[in-house]
Amino acid sequence: MHYIHLFIAVLCETIGTSALQASQQFTRLGPSILVVLGYAGAFYFMALTLRVMPVGIVYAIWSGLGIVLIAGIGYVVFGQKLDLPALAGLGLIIAGILVIHLFSASTGH
Repeated sequence: MHYIHLFIAVLCETIGTSALQASQQFTRLGPSILVVLGYAGAFYFMALTLRVMPVGIVYAIWSGLGIVLIAGIGYVVFGQKLDLPALAGLGLIIAGILVIHLFSASTGH
């Protein structure tokens, strides 16, 4: 169940960060409200995950997946370009998350 909470936290954070870009520095009401709700949901579900998993592992997975998802959304929705070094770095982030999940006893699975 804690992985479901962590995944929901990542999704909420991704929504909040995407809305932050769309809010145009909080000058648009709808996206600005999504920012607040997205981050509130992210921290709530991350707090539920912290009941079972250590903070360093939770934060590494949360921030890593968030970076990868936001980069993808930036590319698709906002037309932001990703060069080869950026793609390589994102691949290393994913590899790091997989190493933590597959080989670490700290994840509580």
